[in-house]
Amino acid sequence: MIQLDQRQLGASGIAVPALGIGTWSWGDKNFWGYGTDYTRDDITHVYQLCLDNGLNFFDTAEIYGKGESERILGECARQDGHPILIASKFAPIPPRFSADTLLGALDASLERLGVDHIDLYQIHFPNPAFKLNALMDALAEAVRSKKVRAVGVSNYNERQLRAAHARLVRHGIPLASNQVHYSLLHRNPEHNGVLGACRELNIALIAYSPLEQGLLTGKYRVGSNTPHPNFMRRLRPGYRRSHIEAMEPLIEALDAIGQAHDKTIAQVALNWLLQQDELIIPIPGAKNLRQARDNAGAVGWRMSEAEHAHISRVAQL
Repeated sequence: MIQLDQRQLGASGIAVPALGIGTWSWGDKNFWGYGTDYTRDDITHVYQLCLDNGLNFFDTAEIYGKGESERILGECARQDGHPILIASKFAPIPPRFSADTLLGALDASLERLGVDHIDLYQIHFPNPAFKLNALMDALAEAVRSKKVRAVGVSNYNERQLRAAHARLVRHGIPLASNQVHYSLLHRNPEHNGVLGACRELNIALIAYSPLEQGLLTGKYRVGSNTPHPNFMRRLRPGYRRSHIEAMEPLIEALDAIGQAHDKTIAQVALNWLLQQDELIIPIPGAKNLRQARDNAGAVGWRMSEAEHAHISRVAQL
């Protein structure tokens, strides 16, 4: 297995590859029109290619595929036998209405994954019906039970992030991460205080949707022969023809830099995030070998500072 550059999950003491793998689509039952272009065997091949390239940090959640993502990840890990690092999430949704349900949900995730502990257990998103302090207390109890090595949050704003960190400090436990949407097309963490707070408090920023579900791969660019996105994606503003056309200067810039380094558009977009800050850990998805290879090729190289700055400028136009 290739040894990649490692990044820290905050002050947890856990090091993971600089790039993780998101598994939100694994086991999807076509609920939103996804999951129709790959098979279970494809996922097995993706998993093996990831491990062969040193990508052994996988992010899942109990609600991905209604638990199937965790089951499939666990099956892959058992079949392969090599150790991996697993991140999963607790969903604060009905019929749950209190943090007391977290430990039971954790046990269910452990059973689906077939493991005795999860490396990073996160609150999937904030919910006003759940008291923040109570959720952090429950996470602390999960750590004390040895069923979880580190804890994090997801989709927390700056205020919520600071409050979660402060509550966990009372337990002597660091807040390892905040998983948020971050890409060249969605740079909110740079402006809403989240990235700054992560830097100040030593919290890893796990970046989901770093390729904007294909928009930053060039597959939908002007003149592309790629079939139009499915119905649900067409409803998103980013897939409107006007937006695709407005993106073309950015795609051209990514393409030009990619050609200079023998890299794809997607690999340059991911590498841009990696060079933004060493606390950032992108988690692109992969459900076929092409996507898995793109992910693997995003690490182990660096564009120049001038190239990075150029991409940043073009993305803001």
